[in-house]
Amino acid sequence: MWRQHLRNLASGVALVVGVIYLVTSSASSPEKLQANARRAQPLPATSPIDRFFEQTWAREKIATAKLADDLTILRRLSLSLHGTIPSLEEIRTFEADTAPDRLTRWTQRMLDDPRFSVYFAERLAKVYAGADDKPFLVFREDRFQNWIAEQLHNDRPYDQWVNELISQTGLWTGKPSVNFITAAANDSGIVDVNELTSRTTRAFLGQRIDCAQCHDHPFAAWKQTDYQGLAAFYGDCHLSVFGVYDGEPTRREQRMMEMSSQDGEKHTTTPAVPFDPERLASNGPDRTRLADWITHPTNKRFHRATVNRVWGLLFGIAYSELEPLKVAVDDLPDPPASPDDDLLEQLADNFRQNDYRLKSLILAITTSKAYRLSSETTLEDDEQIDRQGDWWARFPLSRLRPEQVIGAMAQSGSLSTIDQNSHLVARLIRLIRERDFVRQYGPITDEELAPHGATIPQALLRMNGQMTSELLEANPFNASARLTQLSPDNETLIETAFLMTLTRRPTPREQTWFNESLTHNPELKKEQLCQDLLWTLINSEEFNWNH
Repeated sequence: MWRQHLRNLASGVALVVGVIYLVTSSASSPEKLQANARRAQPLPATSPIDRFFEQTWAREKIATAKLADDLTILRRLSLSLHGTIPSLEEIRTFEADTAPDRLTRWTQRMLDDPRFSVYFAERLAKVYAGADDKPFLVFREDRFQNWIAEQLHNDRPYDQWVNELISQTGLWTGKPSVNFITAAANDSGIVDVNELTSRTTRAFLGQRIDCAQCHDHPFAAWKQTDYQGLAAFYGDCHLSVFGVYDGEPTRREQRMMEMSSQDGEKHTTTPAVPFDPERLASNGPDRTRLADWITHPTNKRFHRATVNRVWGLLFGIAYSELEPLKVAVDDLPDPPASPDDDLLEQLADNFRQNDYRLKSLILAITTSKAYRLSSETTLEDDEQIDRQGDWWARFPLSRLRPEQVIGAMAQSGSLSTIDQNSHLVARLIRLIRERDFVRQYGPITDEELAPHGATIPQALLRMNGQMTSELLEANPFNASARLTQLSPDNETLIETAFLMTLTRRPTPREQTWFNESLTHNPELKKEQLCQDLLWTLINSEEFNWNH
């Protein structure tokens, strides 16, 4: 009995804390993000994307998969942009829209929705700051993610806010962008320049040069001096009670003297860049010079790295990871001399010409044929199927990330859309459930595009976890009871359950099988049968994949 009292007390405390958190969140909360959104304009790269692939598929003699149906694409878009599946409410509204361009307009609508900004901010924050625990006193994850969400929602040019991430000074609460710097601080407030250098090159240049920290890179052209020259830009960066600030150059030189060369000798390192030094300003604060060099209009590596990562966030795998490049997202080769036969270069060039607008880039990619192809194939030739995947001739299958699993499960337990307009208590409950579930389901890492497989503990958590039982338990407030009450017959109930969980209608065979299962169990209440049906669909393999 006393244990139950403790659990009730803990739940009450969590509820109060959660309400305070939601009410006192910063100005870039989802509700306040609804204003000042900038409408995305399609890049002129939409037809070049299609033209590039059509030419490639013809040259390689590759047969493409068929186009996916609209509901499949709607689910794909919702998972990519909102981190959840579409609600039954959204599906009904979407199907009532019979205009031929509804997918494009719905994509625009999703980009304007605050859920896009919040979800994409969560994913980008892991790229910029990592997913490991940070010192709370100097790193405010909530402020950082809210600031990123605000930039996304307003469609601020990407080069501008990347520049601010690298060069900003001030207090991590008043100037949230400086959390990019404080994320690399230890418990004593000392900034790890090596971690900052690594994150900067991976996130903004698409380059992994960590090996050069201790020695010249064994395979690439990076030298240890290149790494140390970049690290030196952060050498005079310090923390105080007043926030992040840049110290005197003499202090920087003293600090940089701790660096060692491959022969073990100490030496002083001054800031230097590994390529295109003519872009580097000769005067000004070191971090400002680095930020201007990285985001310079002629820095193709910055443009390519951005386009490649956004492609990966939408497809689940970076463009560079398949043919013709076949390299990791942070291991891009040098820009080609001619962009004619390189789609990444063409997209990067259009991204720059379109004022670095991420929403427009996303709109261009998601309206391309490559994004709208089915992931299914009926080809019997295994080699041809493999080549389809390698050349983007079918949509690549990817397992849902932990936050997508929780988002999809939470939405499956509700007939209406769970978003910033939902009741405060409903949002609070989801917040508490989501954090607990992700903590158990994880791990979440800063390797946003790394492949990850399913585990037995994850499957058991989906099947038997407390959140699953709470979501599906038949009561007046969730889908199991309401779906039973609103369905005039078993056929309607089954079809609606499929739409709520898998965003599709059942096949005739599935409809027959589940109808017989519902009919042949008269000893069970209809609410229990509905609960079992939803449980089965949520725990199916199809539910846990983006396809």
